[in-house]
Amino acid sequence: MTRILVADDDRTTRLLISELLRAEKFTVVTAADGADALKKLKEKKFALALLDVWMPKKNGIEVLAALRKSSRRFKAIIMTSDDTPETLLSAIREQAYRYTSKPIEPAALVALVKQSLEETALPIEVVSARPEWVELVVPCSLEAAERIESFMGHLKGGLPEDVRSSVGQAFHELLLNAVEWGGKLDAQRKVRISYLRAKRMVLYRIADPGPGFKLADLDHAAISHLPDDPTGHDEIRQRKGLRPGGFGLVLAQANVDELLYNEAQNEVVFVKYLDGDSLTH
Repeated sequence: MTRILVADDDRTTRLLISELLRAEKFTVVTAADGADALKKLKEKKFALALLDVWMPKKNGIEVLAALRKSSRRFKAIIMTSDDTPETLLSAIREQAYRYTSKPIEPAALVALVKQSLEETALPIEVVSARPEWVELVVPCSLEAAERIESFMGHLKGGLPEDVRSSVGQAFHELLLNAVEWGGKLDAQRKVRISYLRAKRMVLYRIADPGPGFKLADLDHAAISHLPDDPTGHDEIRQRKGLRPGGFGLVLAQANVDELLYNEAQNEVVFVKYLDGDSLTH
C-alpha cells in the first residue's frame, strides 16, 4: 500500500490532488495546515508527501525541517506559487525531493509523483544556499542529475527565455558528462556544482571526481572532428556500442560565451554574459 500525504490549506487544490492520486490507486491522507501535516507524518508511514509552502501554523519547509532528524523516511514534493530563490534553496537544504510550481497541471503532477516514487532517494549536500551563490555536492547518478536540473531551472527566474534556454542546455550537457564520464554513474562518487549570479553574468562550475580527459582521446565526440568532419564520430560511436549523440561539448560551446576547463579537464566553468535588457532584477 503506497500512502501519500497531501498538505495544502487551499481546499480546492487539496481535493483536486487527492482525487487525481486516488484515481491512480494510491492511498491518500490530507492535511489543511502544516501542524496537522507534521502530526500525521509522525504518526504514520508515508512513501511521499506533497507539501504546500505557505500553510498556516507551519509552512511546508518548516515541516521538513522538523522531521530532519526523525526516523521517518519519505520523499517530499514542495508545491508553491512562490518561485523565489530563497524558497527554492530552503527546499533543497531541507532535502525536498522535487519542487513544482502552482497552479498544478494534473497530468504533469501525476507523472512527477510516479517518477519520484520509482527513483532512489540520494541525499544532496548543500554547501551554500545564497541566491547569488549556490553550491551543491551531488551523487553521480542520472536521477540526482535530473533532480538538480529541475531545481536549478527555477533559479534562472528573471532571465529572458533565450538566456534560460541556452544556459539550461549547456548545464544539461556538461552535468551529464560529469556524472556519466567523470563519475561513471557511481552514486558513491560526487559532482560539485556551483552557480553564481552576478549583475552582468551567470556562471556555473562543475567539478567531477574523474581523472579528466584529453580532446585527442574523445574520438567518439563531435568536437574532436570539427570543423572538417562533424559527423565522423557517428561510426566510432556505433563501433563502441555507444548511444547516438556526441554533440554535448559542441552544444555547450554554442550556448555560452565562455567555456573554460582546468588543466586536468575534470572541472569546467561556463559563463553567460547579460546585457542591459537581460537585467530584470
